[in-house]
Amino acid sequence: MNSIAVIGPESTGKSTLASALADYFGTRCVPEYAREFLGKLDRPYNQDDLLTIAKGQLEDEKAFRKQANDLIILDTDLFVIKVWSEFKYGNADPFLLQLLSMNQADLYLLTSPDIPFEDDPLRESPKDRARLFDIYHKELMNAGVNFQIVDGSHESRLQKSIMVINDLI
Repeated sequence: MNSIAVIGPESTGKSTLASALADYFGTRCVPEYAREFLGKLDRPYNQDDLLTIAKGQLEDEKAFRKQANDLIILDTDLFVIKVWSEFKYGNADPFLLQLLSMNQADLYLLTSPDIPFEDDPLRESPKDRARLFDIYHKELMNAGVNFQIVDGSHESRLQKSIMVINDLI
C-alpha cells in the first residue's frame, strides 16, 4: 500500500487537499489526530503531549489502512510533529525521532503558504508560515524522502498532486 502524506505549515490547505485526494482516488484519508486530542484537552498542551499525539496518529493510520484501497492519504504525519516540537520547544523527543524513522510515507506533498491564512483556535503561528515552510523543505531534503511542493490555488494543488501520485502508483 502506498502512503501519501500532506504536510506543511499551518493553514496551507493540507486538510482540504488530503480530503480531495482521498475522494479522487476512492480511498481513506487519515485525519490529523492532534485536532481531536487538543480539542478534548482541558489545559494548554506541552511537549510531552506531542509524543501522545504522535502515537495517536500512528494508531489511527493503522486502523484506517484496513479500510483503504492500495493508497492511503495522511492529513499530516510525524514530520509535522517533529518540526513543530523543534520550532516551539527547541528539540524533539528521541522516541518521536525513532518513530519517524520507522514510519515514513512513500510520497510527501509539501503545501506552500501562498494561500491566505484562515484563523482557527488551534493555530499558533500565522506570521511564521514562510519560515516553517523552509524548515519543512530542509527536513524533507535532509531525510532524502520522495516529496513534491504543491502551490497555487486549491484546484492547482489537487491537479499537481494527482499527477505526481499517478506517477508513483
